[in-house]
Formats: sequence, C-alpha cells, structure tokens
Amino acid sequence: MGVPVDDLNIRAKDLDQGDNGKFELSLAGPDKDAFSVSPQIAYSESPVQIMVKNSQAVDYETKTSMVIQIIAKDPSNTADCCSTATVTIQIKDINDNSPTFPKEVYILKVDEHSPNGTTVDTITATDPDTMDVGNIRYRLLPDSILKYFNVNAMTGRIYVTNSKLIDREVTSLYSPTLQARDQANNTGNAVLEITLTDINDQTPQFNRESYIDYVKEGSNLRIQVQATDRDEPPNSEIVYGIVNSNYSGKFTIDPTTGWLENNGPLDREAMQAKDNGQVKLNVTATDKGSPPLTSWVPVIINVEDINDNTPKFRKTSYKFLVEEGKKAEFVGSVQAVDLDQTIDHNRISFSIVSGSFGQFIIQTFRDEPDGYIGNITVDPDIELDYESSFKTFSLDVEAMDLGSMKDTVNVEVIVVDVNDERPQFEPVPPLHIKENTTITEAVGRFEGVDLDMNHVLVYQLVSTKCRCNGSLTLGPCPEDWFILEPTGEIMLNEEFVIDFEKCDQVDLGAQVVDELTQKGENNSATPGHIVINIEDINDNAPAFETTDSLYVVVSETASVGSVIASVTATDRDSGKNRQMTFSIINIQFRDDVNNKTTELGSRVFRVVTTQEDDKYVGNIQNIEVLNINVKGKYLVTVGAANTEEPKLFSETKLKIFTVDKSLKVELLFSKTVAEVQSAQSQIVLLLTAATQTKVEVVRIRADSGSTEIRAAGDTVMEVYFVNANGTALDSDTAETILSNSMERYKLQIEFGLKDIGGTVVTEKQVNPVMFVLLGLVAGLIIVLAVMTTSLVCTRRSYRTKLKASKAMNSAAMVVTGGDQKSGPVVPGTNKYTMEGANPVLNLNIDTATDLGFDEEGSNADRVSLNSLDYNIDMVMSDKDTMPMMMIQEEDEEEGGADNPYVEPLGEALAQRGKKRVNNSPSLTFANPSLSTTDL
Repeated sequence: MGVPVDDLNIRAKDLDQGDNGKFELSLAGPDKDAFSVSPQIAYSESPVQIMVKNSQAVDYETKTSMVIQIIAKDPSNTADCCSTATVTIQIKDINDNSPTFPKEVYILKVDEHSPNGTTVDTITATDPDTMDVGNIRYRLLPDSILKYFNVNAMTGRIYVTNSKLIDREVTSLYSPTLQARDQANNTGNAVLEITLTDINDQTPQFNRESYIDYVKEGSNLRIQVQATDRDEPPNSEIVYGIVNSNYSGKFTIDPTTGWLENNGPLDREAMQAKDNGQVKLNVTATDKGSPPLTSWVPVIINVEDINDNTPKFRKTSYKFLVEEGKKAEFVGSVQAVDLDQTIDHNRISFSIVSGSFGQFIIQTFRDEPDGYIGNITVDPDIELDYESSFKTFSLDVEAMDLGSMKDTVNVEVIVVDVNDERPQFEPVPPLHIKENTTITEAVGRFEGVDLDMNHVLVYQLVSTKCRCNGSLTLGPCPEDWFILEPTGEIMLNEEFVIDFEKCDQVDLGAQVVDELTQKGENNSATPGHIVINIEDINDNAPAFETTDSLYVVVSETASVGSVIASVTATDRDSGKNRQMTFSIINIQFRDDVNNKTTELGSRVFRVVTTQEDDKYVGNIQNIEVLNINVKGKYLVTVGAANTEEPKLFSETKLKIFTVDKSLKVELLFSKTVAEVQSAQSQIVLLLTAATQTKVEVVRIRADSGSTEIRAAGDTVMEVYFVNANGTALDSDTAETILSNSMERYKLQIEFGLKDIGGTVVTEKQVNPVMFVLLGLVAGLIIVLAVMTTSLVCTRRSYRTKLKASKAMNSAAMVVTGGDQKSGPVVPGTNKYTMEGANPVLNLNIDTATDLGFDEEGSNADRVSLNSLDYNIDMVMSDKDTMPMMMIQEEDEEEGGADNPYVEPLGEALAQRGKKRVNNSPSLTFANPSLSTTDL
C-alpha cells in the first residue's frame, strides 16, 4: 500500500440513496501516475485519501509541488456524472541526496617542507537537500594522511600539518580521499593528487666514500668521479672541481662529467719518497641551487713502478727423448733468469706456447740464487702414441715475468714407439629413409678404422634415440625400427613399421671393438653415431578439430561475403603432404515452419581456405543474400582434401541456424540518429547485459513519427537478440526482459528509450478529446443494453402468461399427497384455500396479484401457477454461510423429442417428485405479493 498524503480533508458525497448513491473515484492531471485514490468505489458519502503510488516520482529536487484532480463519477447518472476537485500537493524535502564535488579528481601542488598550516587548496561539495545547505562537514581519508595534511571540517580548506614529513625525496605524490558528509551521514568523495614541488634541500652525495686508482709511471690516468643530488633540476645539476694541493696542478677534471685526468707524464722517481708513490686530491661537487650546496671526496692515485728488464734462457735450444704410453713421464728441464731487483719484477713463469698439441705440460720452480727452472713432463691425462702423426714434437717454451716481458727457446721432443692403439669411427653422412619402407637389404653401415696393422673390428649397438612428436631434442624411441649387424650394417626390423608421424629422426650409437688388441683398451674411445632422417609420405587424411558445430546467423545482417562459420583441420603429415583445401560438399536447408528440407547443392555458401601456423581454416561465406523471411537452419557438409597425391579426404557437418526478420525488434529512442549512433556501443552493452544475448544492430534510422507515441525527431534502432543455441528473442519477450531489468532505467533516462517492439515504455499522454468520445460511446452502449433487456423481459412475460393459461386445467386436476387436501386455489399465487394444503394458510387474497385470468373463466381456471416458470431450490453446503439459490429455467423454445412433458406444469411436478425421491434437502420460497408470472 502507498503512503497517505498528510493534511488532506476531502469528502465525496452523492445525495442519492442505495445503489443510486454509488460513485467511483479516480485521478487525473499531470501527476496522477505518482498517486492513487482510496476508496475507488463509495456509497452516499465517504472521506477521500490520496496515497503515494510511485515514490520515485515524488522527488522534492525534481518538483516541489504536484497537482492532481480527483474525479467522482456517478455511473448511473450520465447527464450529470462527474465532479472534479483539484488538489495541489506540496512536497516536503527529506535528506535523500549525498554531497557531490564538482570534480572526481583534483590535481594539487605544494612545496615540500612548506610551513605548518600552509593552504594547499579549498574544495567544497554541494548537496541539493535544503537541510544540508551550509551543514556539510569535511575530512581526509585514510587517517594515516593526517600526519601530513588535514582539512578544515567547516570550510574544506586543505592545509599542511607537518612540514618536516612532507619530503619530496621520500614521497613525491600523495593521493588522499576528501570526504564530504551531510546531516544524514550521506557521503561524497573526491580523490586528491597532491604533488610536492622541489626545493634545494639536498646536498650532492658522491657514489663512494673515496676513490682509489692505480697508474703506472709514464701512463695516463682517467677516472670518473660521480655524485648525485636527490633534488630536481636545476637544484640537482652538479659542477665538479679540485681543491688546491701539492699535486693538483698535474690533474684536470671535467666540471660536468667528473672525468679526472693527468695533464702531464707521471714519474714515480720524481715524487717525494715519503709519499711512497701516492697522490692525494680532494674533489668537490657543488649543485646549482640557491643557495648552492657543496660536498667533497678524497681521490688517491697510486703511481706504480714499471718493469724494464726481460727474462733470458741459459741455452739457445734443448733436445729430449720420451717413450709412448707413459703418463706424466718426465721429459727434461729448461732454465731462465731476470735481472730486475724486486720480486714483483724478476719473477718468471714458464709456458709452452706452441708445438705441444696438449701432450706436454711445464711447471716452474725457483732456482737459487737468481733464476728459475721449468720441468717439462707428459700430461698426466695423456699417453703419447707413436702411431699418430706426431712422432716428433717441436716445442716453443716461453719465459715471462710479471710485467709480460718474455723470451722464447725451442725444445725438441722425440717419441719412442710402443704398440697400443684403439679403433675409431669414420664419420658417416645422415641417411634418408621414407616412412612405411619394407626393404630387406642394408640401409646403411658404420665405418671403423684402427691404426694398428693387424686388427679385427666388431660393431655393437649401444644407444638408440629418436626425435618424436615434433620435439626438438632426442629422446627414447617408442619402437626398435633398426638392427645393427656385427659387420656394421644397419637393417630394418621387420616387426615394426616406420612412421614419420611418430618420429622423424633416429640417432644410432655404436662402439667398435678390436679383438686383437694386446695392450690398453680394445674398444673405441667414443661411440659412433649415424643420423637417420625419416621422410614423410602422404598417408594421413586431414582431420577436423572438434569444435562447436552449431552457428547462428542473422539473415538480415549477413551481407554477401560475410563469414558465417568456420572449420579448422590439421594433417599429421608435413610439408606439401599436409597442405589441404576446403570445399562445400552439400547444403540443405530445413524450414522449421513448413518442416521441409530443401537441397541447395553448393549454392548459398562458399568456403575460403587460409593457413594459420600448423592449422588450416575454412571460412564459410555466403555468396548470395540470405532470405530474411524464412526460419530454419542450413545443414552444410564441408570437405577437406590434400593437394598432393594421393588426395586423402575427410568431411564434417555444420548447423547454421537462421534468425528471420520476424524476430527483429525495433527500439524507439527520443534521441536523434547521430546521438543514438554515437551511443550505440553503450546501448548494445546494456542490452547484452539485460538479455544475456548477442545483440546485432541492423540499422539506425530516423522515425517517421506516424503514431501518437512517435514524434518527429525520434530514432529507431533495429536489432536482433540472438541466443547461443540458435534461437532469438521476439519483441514481446525482449520487452518483458528489458522491463524487468536494472538496465531499463539507464536506457530510458540516459538514452531516451521510449518503445520496444511496439510497446510503449514511456508514459502515454491522455488525449482529452478521445477520452470524451470513448465516454459517449460507452454511455450509448449502456442505453442500448437497457432497452434491449426491457424488450426481452416484456416479451417473456406475455409468453409466460399464455403458458399459464394452458396450465390452469392441469393445475385443477393435480392430486396432492396423502396429507394434503384438495380445494380451490388462488389464481396467480402459491396459496390454497383449504386447510392443510399449504404452509401458508387462510391468508387474504391480494387483489393486486390477480392476473385477470378469471374474468371469462370459471373458478376451476384459478389453478396454482407455482411450477409454471421457476423452480427455486436453495442447496445449503456445510461450508457456505449464505445460501445459494439455484434457479432452473425451462427453455421457452424447447419442447421437442427430448422433452417428454407437453405442459410446463407437468415437467415441474415431475422434477419435484425426483427431488423428493432423492431426499435432497431443499427450501422453497413463496412471496405473497409476487407471482411467478410477474417474474
């Protein structure tokens, strides 16, 4: 129920009595839809209450007063039927609005370390509620921001609370929320972005506490000194300099980059002995702020002595002998000396710079008192092999001090023969074998060699690895496709079939054994490998990927060439063997209305083949405009065939459901075409969210304004609401869903939605002229109905009297029950003159009830007519509190073969006899002043 309007004292009165005093109450006027009237039907006199029906329409901020008209209508008085009272309702304001700020985000700036109380800005909110004018309170959120900034709760002035804490170098941006609260605790928020601007409060800081560098005498120094300033430019721009000292004149520094260099040669011997080769400088960094800030750092430069003496060997050449097959065998020694006086300059190290080929090593030892010795030995991990191509080695041995000054001597090493060689593998190029091959001869072989003169080589398979399932690396093989014979021949394993789609490369690893080896290992040091590449043949048909085979197309929006559906297929073969093309095999259309299927062959659609990575995509396009008047689905059979022989083939079936124009919904907007087009994406999003369907817009056009609800300047958007299962919403369903959705109000208010598929969304304006015409037509219909009823009743009364006359003779001859007495009757009544004949005894005859049938007849004609017209039985149920009278009326026109009674009275008596036999409880009513004939 609605809320009653206060202070309303209205009474409606009709001076007529009874049913004539009945009147109806209704509302009119511009604001009638916001209220209802109670009661709607009253008698004689009644107080009138106005109730709020639509609370959303009663808004103080929209209207401060509303006007309605109360109409009291007398339905029985067409001449003077109505009375009207105009009511002006003053709307009382309540606090139903929240404060709002002019902007959602405010960009503010303030200097870092500004004094406490410095104003950042003053921001205020507004509230349309009258009680909130001047009563809005402000605060900053979260509470953690209050140690930096605060706001005056009354004025909205934002100010600094702690100048020390607002440091740009710590935090440059604060983003508090400014909250406004009204008297009803309604709140509104705005985001503040407070940026701290820089002041020169940071001293330049060097990256190190000190700089230490080393430079050899006679060399140039180049070292970069770097400092940073956390302020912003220009406060952070730095200028470098050197503080005057004993050695500052020998160096320069770039004031911008901080590169420090010597401006002349550095001579260790020219420096003071107490400095021990060290140069100490103080470098400064000064920023460009106002006032400028400066810091300094020590720079220590160590000038090193240089090495000017070269090591020398004691001999010009050396020659040694060594047996093969002995690890770490001593070969011989070389000696060298350096004339420099310090150990850092005269220390020598020996190395073999060439000719060793990794067979020998040399170790350095001190040779007192002034030289060094180098012992040459065979590498501990190497055994010299006489059978190799190196039977004599010419070594170049180098002696070098720490200053990289060096001398070189030649050492000749001769290898003495011992028999101990191992077999080896010769490289074999990759083999190529087609898949499904069944040849019985060898497909390839391993090749092994042994440098010894007498040898017998036997081959053994040690590993089999495969590259399978598109992998880039080798792994275990699923099947043993190849067999390695002892002779090194590679044979096919007849138990398996080579399949390129399983693995496309096989790597066989083998070792070779020399059965005649007497010393050392008799097998190959490293296994031999043969790579077998499996070549693809076209043995796999294209395979369609399992996807949703159901598609939906809106026939009206599908222009020629539109992509209606797509299929994807792959082929396990590779290269040209996997290439394929799609084709339309067959098209059927199943008409859902006529339940009829039509063969279309390859008409209507075509398929365009494209390749995406390793997949082939077939886009189904319409080659003609689809019929927008039919409803059903296309059954499309798509085939995929290889382009290379043999052209293997596969197919799939698609269902393409059509959405015909009967499901097109027209949405009427009170906006212009340009406005609706610019908001199309937003409208589609709202429609999609409300209906949970795919919304397809056919066109947006200007409306003709041909109906009352359509005005010139309105815009019609024609859309389809398509479900994923191939169905679509009709206009009634779409209107029902949208009317019950939350998005409806946004569509109406923001975008002006007025009508959905012919159903008016906005309020329809009442046409007074039409209302009057409808009232006149209704009154005329009522008058005609009353006149027709009167004529029918008059005609029926005369027919009843005729039947009563015929029944008088029968009534006189009626034989009553055993307890009843016969006697004269009172014509036209339900009374007998004899005692015991009727419960109503000895009553005076009312002459007003005499119908005049006895004027020319005898007394015998005055027979009771009780059963001529109506037999009124009241059947009482246990649950009913009021009796219901069941009136059975004989049909005036009946009397044919189905009715065995010629006279109405005979049928009435027979019906009474049946009821008595059935013992049905009944009550019979008699009115002494009203006869059945009069009824």
